[in-house]
Amino acid sequence: MPDTIEVTTLDNGLTIITERMDRVETISFGAYVSIGTRDETAENNGVSHFLEHMAFKGTERRSASRIAEEIENVGGYINAYTARETTAYYVKLLKEDLALGVDIIGDILTHSTFLDAEIERERGVILQEIGQANDTPDDIIFDQFQERAFPEQPMGRPTLGTEQLVSGMTRETLMGYMREHYTTHNITIAAAGNLHHQQVVDLVKEHFRDLPTHQTPRPRGAAYAGGDLRTTRELDQAHLVMGFPSVSYHHPDHYAVMILSTLLGGGMSSRLFQEIRERRGLVYSVYSFASPFSDSGLFGLYAGTGEAETAELVPVMIDELKRLQDGLTAEELSRARAQLKSSLLMSLESTGSRCKQLARQIQIHGRPVTVTETVGKIDAVTEEDILRVAREIFAGTPTFTAIGPVKNMPTMDDITARLAA
Repeated sequence: MPDTIEVTTLDNGLTIITERMDRVETISFGAYVSIGTRDETAENNGVSHFLEHMAFKGTERRSASRIAEEIENVGGYINAYTARETTAYYVKLLKEDLALGVDIIGDILTHSTFLDAEIERERGVILQEIGQANDTPDDIIFDQFQERAFPEQPMGRPTLGTEQLVSGMTRETLMGYMREHYTTHNITIAAAGNLHHQQVVDLVKEHFRDLPTHQTPRPRGAAYAGGDLRTTRELDQAHLVMGFPSVSYHHPDHYAVMILSTLLGGGMSSRLFQEIRERRGLVYSVYSFASPFSDSGLFGLYAGTGEAETAELVPVMIDELKRLQDGLTAEELSRARAQLKSSLLMSLESTGSRCKQLARQIQIHGRPVTVTETVGKIDAVTEEDILRVAREIFAGTPTFTAIGPVKNMPTMDDITARLAA
């Protein structure tokens, strides 16, 4: 482990990881909670996201406006996000304002008041957010893809929840969920920038001392099923996602899958972009993605196209999946490796990205992972590795979801048969 990275685990189970970056003038600090959509029940789906919104709506010492003002008075930035396995709260400030940032993040995670008036106001905001997502087909298509891949289980439910569930959430729903899940064993504190590790540790001890310390049950395991879901809407474009079961963060083939996604649909030089957009002009947007989770993963392809092109598009996408399994060129493998490594290395120049990476490394691997180790694993992936994982992934049961003018798209039987041919 580089001497710039230090890790401390407190007696109460809270882990703190920092990286010193002497050449910057800022610090990013965050609390990364290993709790997200997959920890919810069918009855409280959306509570993680609602709770994230409410965290900035007032504490015992600060009103909602004061939280924003204190951060912005020193030129800082505060935000949060919710994902399927993580909820994060973070700030970025000048190095001399670290104590303020730690104080505010600690305050909102341990002393939020959840006033009824603020809950009702934020409920309206979230309902607007759900409505906006529903009106954005290239956004909501991914929720439908996730639901069809993991039906009737937490991993398949939408991060925002539903209008009905959000409308019924009470103050006790939010406070009870926070008390149960926001514990020292589920939170990783991370900081990166011009800092001293012991100062961060001392501040965290002071401002996070009221966190609960009990253990919580592990979330339900994800069980991939796959299937077909098509929604007809009057849109100019049809949006589709086709995908397959893939591997977790921990799987030995994780980096092979990431390289596979990069060379298949990760940029303008990728196979999907060159064949489907540049040569055939069938789409404006087409790409592939790999979504690893702690115990499973998804590999998918997205495209948006006009109604007249839908019949041709899907067969061409499948043909590209099959053609890739026949072999790669040394040039495209080298290019995909370079893209993946450059993305990693460029992200290290940002204190915010580095802070997030440190937290995720602790949450996923239980330790810091060096850049040298990661680059070594990327370089170790061979053509044979990529061809093998491609054959394994694309032999899996497909998931197919589409929104818009979908009547000309191939049936699920046609898709399955073409994949198997």
